[in-house]
Amino acid sequence: MAAGSFRRNIASQLSKVLDLPPENLIKSISAVPVSKKRHVADFQLSIASILEDSSSDCLAQDLHLQAQQLAERLKCDSVVSEISAGPGTVNFTINRELLAKTVLQQVWKDGSEYGVKSELFSTVPRQKAVVEFSSPNIAKKFHIGHLRSTLIGNFIANLKVALGHEVVRINYLGDWGMQFGLLGVGFQSFGNKEKLKSSPLQHLFEVYVQINKSAEDENTKKLAKDFFRKLEEHDEQTLSIWKQFRDLSIEEYIRIYKRLGVHFDEYSGESFYQEKAQEVLKILEDKGLLQKTVKGTGVVDLSEKKDLSTVSTVMRTHLCSLPCYLFSCYCYFLIENPALKKHCKCFSQLKYNFGPAASPHRCQHVSFGLIQGMKTRRGEVIFLEDVLNEVRSRMLQNMTSTKTTKELQDPVETAEKVGLAALIIQDFRGLLSSDYQFCWDRALQSRGDTGVFLQYTHARLHSLEQMHGNAELTDVNVACLLEPDAISVLQHLLRYDEVLYRSSQDLQPKHIVSYLLTLSHLAAVAHKTLPVKGSAPDVAQARLCLFHAARSVLANGMKLLGITPVTQM
Repeated sequence: MAAGSFRRNIASQLSKVLDLPPENLIKSISAVPVSKKRHVADFQLSIASILEDSSSDCLAQDLHLQAQQLAERLKCDSVVSEISAGPGTVNFTINRELLAKTVLQQVWKDGSEYGVKSELFSTVPRQKAVVEFSSPNIAKKFHIGHLRSTLIGNFIANLKVALGHEVVRINYLGDWGMQFGLLGVGFQSFGNKEKLKSSPLQHLFEVYVQINKSAEDENTKKLAKDFFRKLEEHDEQTLSIWKQFRDLSIEEYIRIYKRLGVHFDEYSGESFYQEKAQEVLKILEDKGLLQKTVKGTGVVDLSEKKDLSTVSTVMRTHLCSLPCYLFSCYCYFLIENPALKKHCKCFSQLKYNFGPAASPHRCQHVSFGLIQGMKTRRGEVIFLEDVLNEVRSRMLQNMTSTKTTKELQDPVETAEKVGLAALIIQDFRGLLSSDYQFCWDRALQSRGDTGVFLQYTHARLHSLEQMHGNAELTDVNVACLLEPDAISVLQHLLRYDEVLYRSSQDLQPKHIVSYLLTLSHLAAVAHKTLPVKGSAPDVAQARLCLFHAARSVLANGMKLLGITPVTQM
């Protein structure tokens, strides 16, 4: 890509002076973040990054001196127009016309793959990756607690696909356990088949609330245990009721996932692993790893002190086994509950006993915090669909009251997409492992660092192209793009591959979010200072190409985050 060709040129020159292979220098050469100060360099090499002895003992003045000495040994050429020394860095400025030409050509050529073809990813092996996320409990309405797992898992899967990995998206449903004994008894007592068909999850929720009122009653407990025992024994009538609950739940979930722009390759669940888990339990027992507590619970003690408080439970007293995954590929599990994270860690340790194919380095648990302070107009119990309806309603109201809103073909659908962008950006702005405070007003602001602003910027740039005709890169006069605001946009586009690489390493979407927000602000400034209307034909065409490139990269990044860009607002 564009940045790659410039990095290679700089690395080639540095390798001759430093007597190091160019490939060893590539990742030490980074694009400089766009600054409000003008005349910043495009790339820089950190002196500390190429020292064999990490610079802990080096004084800042020593690093600066070494940077000055290295800069003096390097020469400008047809690609690099200026070389200077900074505080411990050597800075490189690219020939401005070449910068504009190369960036625009590369964005045009690579399209949706712009950034992912970078040499930064050349040493990253392509994998088959399983991403397991969302995981609601069947027969229960989607709670807001499932939102983060769903959005984050979708982002990780999107990113992996974009980088060329083979990805399998799994939704591991909570579809087995004693709670279904209780629900089954509840439905036999309070269920209504018509209500179940018309509003399955709402009706099952109501049934579950009713039966829970008598859950401590000994007779109810006995009936629930009997119902679940019949399930485990594959009683035809009992399984038929459970299967109806499961199928209707998945239908409802698919409808909501469609609103979120999320899909799954496989809907799995605890029920699927019931028999397989028995095989795992047999292996554990044969290896002498399975122990029984006084209450009859099956546990595996992985602690050095053999303290039962540190064990991982693998079998309950009613013989329902907890699932154990054994994958031969790289797996990503979305973890919210700290106790569940500990449980997964125990299983990772346990897999050492199952051979190399199940080694723990193949699994990665992605932790995330909680959403705090989110309430809807319907009350304290926060269901996901209520949140989606509310954000769509509020967004539609905001759009209707804004004078700049255009007449839309489908305003409800637009409000849905913009509202979802608002939720995603507020969720992804910080570190995933941290809790965050949700605020409706902040999330839905049309200005500032919000998803609404990203959508507005994309729609505005799309409208610009529609108004003045689609940009054509052929014979564009790049000499018309030397203004500071045009250069700032081009410099920022250079950094896209580095941002993707960073997110691919730590699986944090905040890097992409920050990049897209900055790109939108730079494009907004350029839109004001670099008018297309009224400009000479070659200037107008060059600026249209610049704005098209910005919109293209903006759309690419938004799609990775799970946002569908809108073309009108």
